[in-house]
Amino acid sequence: MLVELNIRDFAIIDELSLNLDPGFVALTGETGAGKSIIIDAVELVLGGRADRDVVRSGADLAQVEAVFRPNPTHLAAIQPTLEREGLEGDDSDLLVLSREVRAEGRSVCRVNGRAVTLALLREVAEGLVDIHGQSEHLSLYRVREHLDLLDRYGNLWEARDQVAQVVSRVREVRQERIGLERDEEELARRMDLLTFQIQEITAAALIPGEEQDLSEERVRLANAEKLANLLNEGLMVLDEGGDDEPGAVDLIGTAVRTLEALARIDATLEERRLEAEEVNYKLQDLANSLREYQKQIEFSPKRLADVEERLDLIHRLERKYGSSIPEVLEYAKKAQKEVDSITHSEERIIELRAEEDQLLVELGRMASDLSRRRKETAAELARSIEMELQDLRMEGAQFGVGFEQKNDPEGVPVHADVAGETHDAPGEPTSEEQSGDAEEPVRVAFDSSGIDQVEFLVSPNPGEPLKPMAKIASGGETSRLMLALKTVLSRADRTPTLIFDEIDQGIGGRVGATVGEKLWGLTLSFEEGLIPHQVLCVTHLPQLAGFGDAHLKVGKQVIDDRTVTRVTSLQGRARAEELAQMLGGAGESALRSAEEILAQVREKKRANTA
Repeated sequence: MLVELNIRDFAIIDELSLNLDPGFVALTGETGAGKSIIIDAVELVLGGRADRDVVRSGADLAQVEAVFRPNPTHLAAIQPTLEREGLEGDDSDLLVLSREVRAEGRSVCRVNGRAVTLALLREVAEGLVDIHGQSEHLSLYRVREHLDLLDRYGNLWEARDQVAQVVSRVREVRQERIGLERDEEELARRMDLLTFQIQEITAAALIPGEEQDLSEERVRLANAEKLANLLNEGLMVLDEGGDDEPGAVDLIGTAVRTLEALARIDATLEERRLEAEEVNYKLQDLANSLREYQKQIEFSPKRLADVEERLDLIHRLERKYGSSIPEVLEYAKKAQKEVDSITHSEERIIELRAEEDQLLVELGRMASDLSRRRKETAAELARSIEMELQDLRMEGAQFGVGFEQKNDPEGVPVHADVAGETHDAPGEPTSEEQSGDAEEPVRVAFDSSGIDQVEFLVSPNPGEPLKPMAKIASGGETSRLMLALKTVLSRADRTPTLIFDEIDQGIGGRVGATVGEKLWGLTLSFEEGLIPHQVLCVTHLPQLAGFGDAHLKVGKQVIDDRTVTRVTSLQGRARAEELAQMLGGAGESALRSAEEILAQVREKKRANTA
C-alpha cells in the first residue's frame, strides 16, 4: 500500500505531505484545487512521462517521493532485482520511489535513495498501483496479464503448472532430437574427424607420468659423458682414492678406529665415536648409490633420438587435445562417447520422435481440458461483471473474454471444437490445409501457459460490438467498468493500491452510493485468497465520499500572491460540513442531509462486517 506521499514544487503544489492509511480514502474539493494534480504526481513517481511544465513557476525542480509497504507477493517479485542492482533499503518492509524533474527538462529517478534508469524504476514500480483513468499504469490494460487474472479467478493455477511441466519436457526432448537431426554431411565430417583423433591418441599408447620419466632420461642421455667423468671423480675421492692418497671412506674408517681406542680409555668420548661411525656408514651408502647410478649411464645416441621423438609426439598431442597426458586421454574418451552417440543417433531419433509424439498428445489433452475450464470460467466471469455493471447503472454494457490460438505445424494436436478461433502465422499452412478432414485434430502453438491467447473485451453501450479494453472510451464510464472488473477480480488481482480519478462522472447520488459501497468493499477481505486493497478516489459525490474510511479535502489558497494546494483530513462535524457543501445546500438542512448520509454508511458498513 501507499504509506506516504511527499510533493514539492509540482504544478500549483508548493509543498505537500500526505500520510495514508489502509482502507478507502476519499479525496474531495472544488474543481481546480489540485486533486487530479496529486494523482498526476503519483503517476510521475511510478515512471510516467516527465514534462518540465510540471515544475512550479519560479522553482528549479519538482520533486515527488512515494513510500510503499509492498505486500509479500510483490516484495518477493522485486527482491531479486533490488539485490542485483544494490537497491535494498534500510527498512526491508518499505520501498521508497522518487522522481525529480528539473526546469530544463532533465529527470532523475531513484529507488530507495539510489539513482536508477527510468526503465528500472518502472520495473520496480509495476504492480504497485492501478490509476484508473490513466491507462499507462492500469494493469487491466496489459493484455499479457489477462490470462493470469483469469486463471487465478478460476483457481486454475494448479492445472496450469501441470501443463507447464509437460511443456518443459517436450522442449527438452525436442531440443535433443533437433540436435541429432543436424545435417548428415556435417555429421559425417564430424565422425571422420573424431575417428582420426581417437586413432591418433590410441596409437600413441600414452601412459600417465611417462612424460616426466622421459624428460629425466633425456637429460641423462644428453649428458652421459659428462656425468660419467664426474661420477668417476666423485667415487675416486669418496672410496677408491689415488696413487698416494686414500679415499674419504678409508680416512673416516681410520678416524673411527682411533675414536674407538680413545673411548676405551675415556668413556666420555663414546658419543663422538658413534657420530664418526654414523658418518662412515653414510659415506659408504653414498658411494654405493653413486655406483648404482653409474650403471644407468649409457652412451646411446639411438636411445636419445627415440626419447626425443617420443616427447615430441606427446607434446604435439598435448597442443591439440589437452595440456597433459590425462587431459589428452580424457579428450579421447569424450570423443568416443560422441562417436557412439552419432553411431546410434538414428535409433535415438526414432525414440525421441515417439516420446515427443506421446508427450504432445498428452499435452494436447491437458491443454484442451485447461482451455475448456478457462472458457467456463470466462462465462462465469462475464456474468458476474455484467451484474456489477447493472448495479452501476450500465445495464446495456457487456463483457467477454476473447480466446485465440495460433496454428503451428509443430504444435499440439487439439480438436477443432477446442481450438475455436485460430489464426495462421505468415508462411504456415492454413488450418484447412493442416486438418484436411474436419474430424482431424488441429495443430496449435503452445507455451508454458497452454494454448490460449486471452484478452478481455467490453462493450460499454448497447448495440456496440465487444472490443479490446484498450480501445474503449475513457472517462467516468471507463472507471465504472474498471470498478466492476476490480470488484469481481479482487481475489485474483494482486495490485495493492487502486486510484480512481473522478469515477462519478455522469452518475447521480443513488448510483454514487452504490459505487462508494463497492469501492469500500475492495478494501475488505472476507475469505482466504481474497486480497484487500487500499483505495483512493477523487470524487464530487457526497454519497460516494461518505463511504471513505478517511476523508481528505483538497483546497487551494492564495499566499503571497501565489496559488498553493493544501490538504486537510476531515473528521466529525468538519466532514459533515464538507459533504453538505458537496450536496449544494446551505444551513442546517444540508448539514442534516450530510449526517444522514454518514449514518446510512455506518449502518451499511456495520451490516457488511457483522
